[in-house]
Amino acid sequence: MPDQEKRVAWVELFFDLVFVVALTQVSSLLHADHSWPGAARALVVFIPIYWAWVGMTMHANLHDVDRTRARLGAFAVGLCGLFMALALPEAYESRGLLFGASYWAARLVLYALMWRSYRGVGFNPFTAAAFVTGPLLTLGGLADGGVRMALWALAAGVDLSVPFLARRRMARIAYEPSHLPERFGLFLIIALGESVAETGVVAGHQPLTPARLAAVAVAFALTCALWWVYFAFAAGAIRYALRTAEVAIEVIRPVLPYGHLAFVGGVIAIAAATGEVITHPLAHLHTDVAALLFGGAALYLATFGYTRWRMFRTVSTARLSAAALCLAVVPLAGRVPALAAMAALAAVLVALNVWEARTVQRVEAAA
Repeated sequence: MPDQEKRVAWVELFFDLVFVVALTQVSSLLHADHSWPGAARALVVFIPIYWAWVGMTMHANLHDVDRTRARLGAFAVGLCGLFMALALPEAYESRGLLFGASYWAARLVLYALMWRSYRGVGFNPFTAAAFVTGPLLTLGGLADGGVRMALWALAAGVDLSVPFLARRRMARIAYEPSHLPERFGLFLIIALGESVAETGVVAGHQPLTPARLAAVAVAFALTCALWWVYFAFAAGAIRYALRTAEVAIEVIRPVLPYGHLAFVGGVIAIAAATGEVITHPLAHLHTDVAALLFGGAALYLATFGYTRWRMFRTVSTARLSAAALCLAVVPLAGRVPALAAMAALAAVLVALNVWEARTVQRVEAAA
C-alpha cells in the first residue's frame, strides 16, 4: 500500500494563530509609517518572524509533529513568536531586546529539534539562526537607533542568504513534497486574512458612510482577486512542480521560502494601503500610500513570474504585464479619489483572472 501524503497537523494550525497576531502587528507598523524608511523597518522585523515560521514548517515536514516532544517544541516556538509580536509596536524603541531575545530563543528550540536531521549538512539555516542571526538580533535589541537597524538588517540578510549558500548540501534532505505547498499556501491565507481584518477594524472605527461602505466592498473584492490569482492555478502548479522535480530543493528553496516571502510582503503592503483608503475614501492618495497599494500588487504579480520561471522555465506574460501596469499607474493614482484608485486596481486583477480562465479553457478545448 503506497504511503499516504503528509498532511498539515492540527498543532501546526494552532501554531499559526501566533502569526496572525504577528502579521497584524507588521501591517500596523506600515499603517503608522508608510514612508520608504518605515517600509524598510517593517521588512527588517518581518523577516525574522517569517523565518521562524519557515523553520517550524521545515521541522514539521521532516518529523511527526503529533508526538509529545514535537508538540511541546511547537508550543515553545509559538510562545517566542507571540513575544516577538508583542514587541513589534515598540521594537525600535523600548522592546527591542524582547524582540531579539525571543527570536534567538525560538531558533535555539528549532536547532534542538532539527540538529539530528541536519547534522550531516554542515552549516545550514538552523545553525546560522541559532549561532549567528539570533545573537545579532539580541545585540541589536541592546543597541539604539541606527546601530539596531544595521544589526537587524544584517541578521535578516544572513538568514535570507544561508539557504542559497547551503543549497547543494541541503539537497541531501528528503523533504515531503505534498506537505510544503499546503503549509505555504496557508501562510498566504493568513496574510490575506490580515487584509480582511484590516478592512473590518479600520471601517469599524469610522462612520459607515456610503463612500466608506463602497471602499470596504472594493477592498474585499481586491482581496478575493488576490486569492484567485494564487489558488485558482498557481497552487496546483507548485504541487505539480514539486512532485515532478528531480531535485526537490531546487524548487522548494526559490519558490516556497523566497517566493512566498515576496507574496506575503506584497499582500501586507496592500493591506496597509487599503486601511488608508477606507479611512479617507474620497481624498487623493498620498504618493507613499499609492506606492504601497500598487507597488504591493506589482510585487505580488511579478513574483509569479519569478516562481513560474524557476519551476518550468516559462514566462508568465499576463501576470508580468499586469505587474508592469500596476507600476505604471503609481504616478497617476494620486490624481483621483482613493476609492477610484483602489477600484482600478481591483479591476486590473479581476481582468487578469478572467483572461487566464479563458486562456485555460481555450487550451483545454484544443487538447
